[in-house]
Amino acid sequence: MRDINNLMPKIPGMKWGVLTNAYPTIDKINEINRTIAHDGKWHTIFEEADQIHVDGKRIWKKKLEQMT
Repeated sequence: MRDINNLMPKIPGMKWGVLTNAYPTIDKINEINRTIAHDGKWHTIFEEADQIHVDGKRIWKKKLEQMT
């Protein structure tokens, strides 16, 4: 599998880029801006009902009551 940074265009002055399967709202963009490093690279975010995949790493969605 090829790296997404080899496929996507290089944009001067870009903080980060995201390829996602869901339409980004302003709240999601602000959350991504806080969590993703400003390294000028492209990242992948794929959302499902119970999990999110960020750059191939799985993050489970849980309610606050389910966490210990």
